Amino acid sequence: MIPVTVFEGRTVAVFGLARSGLAAARSLLAGGARVAAWDDNAEARGRAAAEGLDLVDLESADWSGFAALVLAPGAPLTHPKPHWTVDLACAAGVEVIGDVELFARAVAAAPDHRRPRVVAITGSNGKSTTSALVAHVLTQAGRDARLGGNIGVPVLGLEPMHGGAVYVLELSSYQLDLTASLKPDVAIILNITPDHLDRHGGMDGYVAAKRRILLNQGKGDTAIIGVDEGPGERICTEITAANRRTIWPISARKAIGRGVYALQGVLYDATEGRVTREVDLRGARSLAGRHNWQNAAAAYAATRALGVEAEQATSGLLTFPGLAHRMEPIGTIAGVRFVNDSKATNTDAARQAMTAYPRFHWIAGGRAKAGGIADLADLFPRIARAYLIGEAAPCFARTLSGRAPFTEAGTVDRAVAEAFAGALDDVGKGIDSVVLFSPACASFDQFSDFEERGEAFRAAVLALAAPSRKAPA
Repeated sequence: MIPVTVFEGRTVAVFGLARSGLAAARSLLAGGARVAAWDDNAEARGRAAAEGLDLVDLESADWSGFAALVLAPGAPLTHPKPHWTVDLACAAGVEVIGDVELFARAVAAAPDHRRPRVVAITGSNGKSTTSALVAHVLTQAGRDARLGGNIGVPVLGLEPMHGGAVYVLELSSYQLDLTASLKPDVAIILNITPDHLDRHGGMDGYVAAKRRILLNQGKGDTAIIGVDEGPGERICTEITAANRRTIWPISARKAIGRGVYALQGVLYDATEGRVTREVDLRGARSLAGRHNWQNAAAAYAATRALGVEAEQATSGLLTFPGLAHRMEPIGTIAGVRFVNDSKATNTDAARQAMTAYPRFHWIAGGRAKAGGIADLADLFPRIARAYLIGEAAPCFARTLSGRAPFTEAGTVDRAVAEAFAGALDDVGKGIDSVVLFSPACASFDQFSDFEERGEAFRAAVLALAAPSRKAPA
């Protein structure tokens, strides 16, 4: 845990008592603050009370006594409308921040010899893989890397700071909206494609939230920007003109004069304005596909910016074991390969997995994002059969009708069983057979998060391989 002392002796309201909220409350208490904790969910309040936190009903509290509101990133700050705690805070002149802002203030307050380095990573897709990859490369190079934020451990739940540590933080747009003073030594924007637009009031608001990761950088810092989409290209051009930091573009679609790019599975280090190193990524099973080449380019650039030697960075890339729930091989049963891509919560993420296979049995569905799966139509010919689950099943069925065969399976376990049966027919015909679980949807209709959904897929696959299971006739 990282103690936060900047509110010592004052009272801070904390709304949202899931992982990040509880970590924030503990850190504030450890730093000498008083905490008024609340959550709309009675079960969450019960867990907080069991930890000894003081529960205060913020709806009826006297807000004049609060120094700040630490808001859970899942609660809306501005859109579709502000959360009721935000309205109360604004009416009382109380600042609204998040747990990452608490971390940023703790870093700024640390003496020089204890101040760590920070790598902050955002993007519409790939940020979890890139974050884990950066941490892996740093660890392999002998650095003390701590991975957290929107992945794994909440940032304030990580080990206390020291001058030799490197905090590698995955940051969502929700977290960045609540962060004002973070100054990362290395900031990465992988890509920006439409997502969470309801929470940001449209694409302009979403781009502005992502750009906040660069807000406080200056001389001596490094910005790594994906330039394969319009928003990233524009941001790179604009901050290059400002000329306040080192800027390395990254790409997985084109050669660039200065930066890092990866084409056809080969990474090119052009950080000196010319290619000084080539890395063949095609043998790295965990970095298959163009999206992973972009992730590798970003991780390579970030670790080189932190002083990791090129040879060590290369070795780290090639030994990366991969990330759970992101194109994760679960196993092969009777010749059928199963791939868990539960982290694909939108169509852009699903596209990255779908383009990695020329033909596949596709399990998709959940709570659909705006537009459904219409923008994946160019990939429908690759679908051997789709097995649709959750709320989106009827909508997806209408989109696929006449364009790809499908079954409305309803649940993950039924979809796995039916996909296995269909894939076995392919094996019998000598066709390479893959069952790809890449939902292209949020998980909240049937699961608490994509991780629980991915574990349900894994369990269903492992049940197929159970010794007690009879082979299909």
